[in-house]
Amino acid sequence: MSEEFEANTMDFLVDLPFATIDIKEDSEITDVPKVNLERSKENECNNKEQIKKRKKKRKDYQPNYFLSIPITNKEITKGIKILQNAIIQQDEQLAKAMSSDGSFHITLLVMQLLNEDDLNIGIDALLELKPFVEEILQGKPLTLPFEGVDTFRNQVGFVKLAEGDHINSLLEIADAAKRTFQEKGILAGESRTFKPHLTFMKLSRSPWLWKKGVKKIDPKLYEKFIGHRFGEEVVHCIDLCSMLKKKQSNGYYHCESSIVIGPKPIGIRDLINEALCRERMGLQSKVKEIKALLLKPEIQAKIRRELFEGRFINNSNQGNDVDFSATLT
Repeated sequence: MSEEFEANTMDFLVDLPFATIDIKEDSEITDVPKVNLERSKENECNNKEQIKKRKKKRKDYQPNYFLSIPITNKEITKGIKILQNAIIQQDEQLAKAMSSDGSFHITLLVMQLLNEDDLNIGIDALLELKPFVEEILQGKPLTLPFEGVDTFRNQVGFVKLAEGDHINSLLEIADAAKRTFQEKGILAGESRTFKPHLTFMKLSRSPWLWKKGVKKIDPKLYEKFIGHRFGEEVVHCIDLCSMLKKKQSNGYYHCESSIVIGPKPIGIRDLINEALCRERMGLQSKVKEIKALLLKPEIQAKIRRELFEGRFINNSNQGNDVDFSATLT
């Protein structure tokens, strides 16, 4: 396997809406219960099979959804565009490495949702996260000040969060999100320590840069912005977004569901979105109850009996109709 192929393979993950992630370490289960010696061999085999399945699931862990805090402050987005243009003026070939307009965000949590059922569970988890966030914030706004520029391994450029209590609040919310989603059986989270950041460029967005010999972001390209204050974002929502589905017309990721947080006035769109999400969650709960009811043996027997009786009555009625018609003639 060539060095170039290995590098391109590593870049594939970096190109997704999170900067760095060690999937293997993150998804490992540290507390595996010891097998009781008194258990039967059958139970031991079952436990081994379950562990094997869980290991395979962890091995196949590839995040495709994430929790996003969208950046909507025009002062911040304008500052990032100025930063991007300043870098491009120094090296035009980096233009395609830049994050697109409308896609600026902070990633709280990454996860794997493989099908519609997983997605529904993810939406439920997001709604359940809201009271935890409200408890953390205690009615106070979560304001995120952005200041300075840095990189991950000189591969991913990002705008930094200034130091302050807001970082602790953000870390608590990220931890609550990870716990909420994992308790519902969703593979979620990263192995690395959560470091909130606002990505503005990735070399992996343009694979041919590697072939051109551009393997690192030169710090000189952004040195004038090291101490630049980009502005403050007042967080008003958390979105569940897809990494792979087509982006919205404004450049933002495909959003499956949202929760509104903080004291910021809520718009009509937010109210409708939350109402629809809660209605959907209620319907899902009803569907689950109906499925559980239909799986009961006594209910299935009753349905079969009623279907049989229905066919019998129908056939009898058809026979009576024929007899009655014959009588009339």
